[in-house]
Amino acid sequence: MSLFSENIKHLRARKEISQREVAEGLHISRDRYAKYEDGKNSPPPEILVAISRFFHISIDILLSVEMKKIPMGELLKLGDNRILLPITVDKNGDNLIEIIPHKAKAGYLTGYADPEFIENLQHISLPFLGHGKHRAFPVEGDSMPPHESGSFIVGRYIENLGEVLDGRTYILITKTDGIVYKRLNKNGKNDLMAHSDNTFYPPYLVKASNILEIWEYVCNIGRNDKEQKTSEIDDVKTMFLELKNEIKALKNS
Repeated sequence: MSLFSENIKHLRARKEISQREVAEGLHISRDRYAKYEDGKNSPPPEILVAISRFFHISIDILLSVEMKKIPMGELLKLGDNRILLPITVDKNGDNLIEIIPHKAKAGYLTGYADPEFIENLQHISLPFLGHGKHRAFPVEGDSMPPHESGSFIVGRYIENLGEVLDGRTYILITKTDGIVYKRLNKNGKNDLMAHSDNTFYPPYLVKASNILEIWEYVCNIGRNDKEQKTSEIDDVKTMFLELKNEIKALKNS
């Protein structure tokens, strides 16, 4: 019997319903559904999607994770883009923040939906962040100053593109570029323009179909305590402000 067969049998037992009830929900015969549980047949894509939505479990979890070993309370229900998101909780049931280390950054693309991968990550708790599911991602490169390589961006999971606000920064998990941290703007076509705060890097279009996850910036964990140097522009601004104050003082005298 396949992992998929074991999973759907386990899920049906948890719901305490019969094979006939599941089959009716899928609009197929009971005999046909029974063969999926017995491992005699594999469902075609359209039925696989229907089973995923019936049990409210993502397809990748149905096919690749032994669900008998997963506490269902440690899965977060989402929208149609992914039915479940693995999360970790402390002994009080409060969500913990998983930290994606630099060495696990590449593995996140294949492990983001795997509860075992998420469970093995390091965790921290930041109670002041409030409600929502949060996760910490590593920063690389110099495209988004003042955040530097070695620091971490903590993001709050958002379910759909409609929650993206123009001009705000987000961590994007994409099929082609992996983990990126950018300032986003909508282009009116259900896609996003990703901008770097470092103008050396040109903006680029991110297709909605290429996005696996979006996490809204909530705070950063930095490791650099170097003194920030003022730029020439800041020096000029300071000079004009001082000059303005001196003129104002002369007028009042």
